[in-house]
Amino acid sequence: MFLITLLTLLVAFAAVMFFNPGLLIGSAIFTAVWLSTGLMTPAMVHPVTLVLLAGVLAVLNVPQLRRALLTKSLYKTISGVMPQMSQTESEALEAGTTWWDADLFQGKPDWDKFATITMPTLTKKEQAFLDNEVEELCDMLDEWDIHHHRKDLPPEAWQYLKDKGFFSLIIPEEYGGKHFSPYAQSRVMSKIASRSITGAVTAMVPNSLGPGELLAKYGTEEQKKRWLPGLAKGTEIPCFGLTGPEVGSDAGSIPDLGIVCKGQHEGKEVIGIRLNFAKRWITLAPVATVIGLAFKLRDPDGLLGDAETQDYGITCALIPADHDGVEIGRRHYPGAPFMNGPINGKDVFIPVDWIIGGPDMAGKGWRMLIECLGAGRGVSLPALATASGEVGYRMTGAFGKIRRQFKTEVGKFEGVQEATSQIAILGYTLEAMRHLVTKSLESGTPSVITAMAKYHATEMMRTLINHGMDVAGGRAIQLGPRNFMALPYQSVPIAITVEGANILTRSLMIFGQGSMRCHPYLFDVIQTLQTDDKAKGLVDFDRLFFALAGNSLSRTMRAFVLGLSGNRLANAPETADEFTKEWYQRIDRMSAALASAADLALGILGGDLKRRELLSARLGDVHSQLFMACSVLKYYENQPASDAEKVHARASLHHALYSAQEALFDFYDNFTVPGIAGVFKRLAFPYGRILRKPDDNQLRALGDLIMEDNPVRQAFGQFIHNSLEQDDAFGRVESTYQTLLTVEDAWGRYNKAESRGKLAGDDIDARLASAVSQDIITQDEAGRIREYDKQRYDSLLTDAFEKSFFVKDEEEKAESAASDAS
Repeated sequence: MFLITLLTLLVAFAAVMFFNPGLLIGSAIFTAVWLSTGLMTPAMVHPVTLVLLAGVLAVLNVPQLRRALLTKSLYKTISGVMPQMSQTESEALEAGTTWWDADLFQGKPDWDKFATITMPTLTKKEQAFLDNEVEELCDMLDEWDIHHHRKDLPPEAWQYLKDKGFFSLIIPEEYGGKHFSPYAQSRVMSKIASRSITGAVTAMVPNSLGPGELLAKYGTEEQKKRWLPGLAKGTEIPCFGLTGPEVGSDAGSIPDLGIVCKGQHEGKEVIGIRLNFAKRWITLAPVATVIGLAFKLRDPDGLLGDAETQDYGITCALIPADHDGVEIGRRHYPGAPFMNGPINGKDVFIPVDWIIGGPDMAGKGWRMLIECLGAGRGVSLPALATASGEVGYRMTGAFGKIRRQFKTEVGKFEGVQEATSQIAILGYTLEAMRHLVTKSLESGTPSVITAMAKYHATEMMRTLINHGMDVAGGRAIQLGPRNFMALPYQSVPIAITVEGANILTRSLMIFGQGSMRCHPYLFDVIQTLQTDDKAKGLVDFDRLFFALAGNSLSRTMRAFVLGLSGNRLANAPETADEFTKEWYQRIDRMSAALASAADLALGILGGDLKRRELLSARLGDVHSQLFMACSVLKYYENQPASDAEKVHARASLHHALYSAQEALFDFYDNFTVPGIAGVFKRLAFPYGRILRKPDDNQLRALGDLIMEDNPVRQAFGQFIHNSLEQDDAFGRVESTYQTLLTVEDAWGRYNKAESRGKLAGDDIDARLASAVSQDIITQDEAGRIREYDKQRYDSLLTDAFEKSFFVKDEEEKAESAASDAS
């Protein structure tokens, strides 16, 4: 019996090592039967078990026998219950690329490959643009004035954006564009956002989803020459009409319709499209000169040359904003005064040549959109979030050091440190993720990674800004030009909502698309089920399905072995040091657990998993958190070594992997078949959880660090617009903080003496004189403390307005209510 056991284990081991699905599945079945004790007598065990093993292996490893006895019925059964995949779903799943996300999903990351990934850097040209043009633009922008007076950017800022090529960052150089890297685009948008969200949104839209990117990737040469130079110079302002009253996250349900027909254009009869559409929430629409439009195309008379095709599906075209039948110019008010409004069209006739890419691209708009959405999801919106993280880190840390209550810096209170430590963790994670995400975009558009970036970056922004509001308290809620928190807080819902609502991005896109794009076999298996050639489909299904089954067993066994070893057998890059190695090994083990859990969900629930959004969202969270942990490790390894860097990296890694672990446990505990989920949970985590919730020491360490001028704070300062101007919302706080750093030692001695009752006097002048007389501080230090205290007090004040400020607003509202209401 010992020899049989050993033989079984050797077969299973060989199957895992050399990945033979037949061996692996056969050994698993054999082991299960053999372990069901009591069915066979000791005298029978050797011949019976050997015959059983040989029979199972024969069926599984001889393709003709396997297809006849097993695969044919399996293929028919699964084909009957699997929901049909629509063309739109298929195109969405096929669009984009995969990158490191696939390694993490498949359960065995190639750490040697990961070690070769270099972090993105700026060219001299890109750095110069950031240091000069972006800085100059930031100096033109006053967000309070933009929000509460102009309701728009100042004219000189608009002209500067056009003249200096801010709308041309993605346009190729041969058409007058700058053609910056994704990392450079992110840095530009991030710096503008640190000064003005309105300015950043205005600049980012032409460089995100819009005519510029669609033309550069898919346009005909004639279209590129006609439009790209003007878009690069800013003489043409683009917008893109996708969303509407009946279509948001479900972009495939676009009701806007174009009918192919003949009509007049420039005095000639041409084949064209008659369009009717109603778009809403379109950024830059009120000032746009050219509209990118998504609609469903129908060709009832076969004028495009394909008599068998009438419904082409989603198509994208480019239309001048002043074209007959187009109605544009009104504005929505999304809470920040960037240009945003509706677009309507009634009986708009356009030539078929206005389809982006020409008539050959009819019906291919959905794939184009899915691929181009990656820029907005992976660059622009995460850039806004990253700026919020870095400004939030610096401002909240500075305020926590400046503001005192109960004779103590408010940032020293542990309740406050619970919030500020989260700001530190999320700010560090956002910057780390920015680097790895933009690196992934250099070689394609990884749709799953960009969905992760959009969802988690904007949610982290929401969390850290909320914490910042809590710490600053009344200083943060009183609106006015002194307030450094309220306007970013007011703008958070915009980032949460656009480029795909976060709820659906999390529950449907990250795992739904991730499971199809990152799994080595799943998408191909589904394709075999839906092919019209059933004979070929059966042969392909037979090969792919058993490869999938063997892969699933292999991944589950790997998760079990790594769990049993307590991470010791998990892999890490050879370049890992003592600190990073244990985190790499935890990611490696968690990746195997994710792969096993994903296969469990897909195998048991199949197509029904689309409706089980709570389960799929949790698996998506695991995948995302593992990617973020990898981002933190890569970022940390490329920063100058310091204690502060290590503290931030450790806390961020702990946060990501603890979140991944808890999402996995929630998945197991809520799975629709509890028994089998419990088995998988025990296999992956034989000793229970591998990480405890971060302890108070970690929170205190970060809470202290965020108030100090540490290397992480200094690095964050390089990514944003910095001001020391006393009349600026951010500059007032930052300049006060910098002054405090110069008098910190003397200020500390003075406050310590005051708290102990050693200083006489009812005002600061008297107390300073008392401190000088006792040699607690010098006369020079007293003078510098006096000046700092004036600056400190001013930085804590909130704005107060004359009655006319409110009366004017009410009068304007009353005058415009009737004419502007829609």
